[in-house]
Amino acid sequence: MDIKQEDLQNRITLYALISRLMMSEVDVEFLKSIQGDESVLDLFPNYKNWEKRKGFSNEIVKEKFLDVDFTNLFLLHLVPYESFYTREDQMIESGGDNPVIELYNALDFRVELDKARVVSPDHIGVELEFMYMLCNAMQKALEANDKEGVEELLHVQKGFLKDHLLAWVPMFLINMKKESRTPLYHDGAELTLEFLLSDFEYINEQLKV
Repeated sequence: MDIKQEDLQNRITLYALISRLMMSEVDVEFLKSIQGDESVLDLFPNYKNWEKRKGFSNEIVKEKFLDVDFTNLFLLHLVPYESFYTREDQMIESGGDNPVIELYNALDFRVELDKARVVSPDHIGVELEFMYMLCNAMQKALEANDKEGVEELLHVQKGFLKDHLLAWVPMFLINMKKESRTPLYHDGAELTLEFLLSDFEYINEQLKV
């Protein structure tokens, strides 16, 4: 294992970014944080060059375009929940039988469904936030020179990506990209898919699998 602090910080930043993007409508602060960092803005190339972004205030862009697109994608046309994709009856499992609940509980990850505006803990935004939390825990283990802890967290991350996120999210993101009406969500879908695949590869390299 050769975990570089810089690589881990990039993973934390990206999981924070994409989980927030998928969780609920963006706010003006979020848009400012993207626009205020050229390296982050470069991750959204179509959004960066979007005429409406340059022609309207963040408030108008949010209300008239981005909020409408988020509602269309996450609340009306697509179903951003793992159980919808993995259960034969395509029902969203919002109760205790949801397979991610046990894992969340074991690692003391609490989901505030009402705050996140989601109906089930297997929402794409929540699952991405769980990976963000695992990366944060890994950073603490790294700082404490706890090599066993770092390795254990890598195994958990690998398992969660393999058994959960990568089992359904690529299909959702392909649909999201196709259905999106604004460059922010189009680019966000592409970024998330590319990052998850490369992150899985990175974890496997670290574990020498």
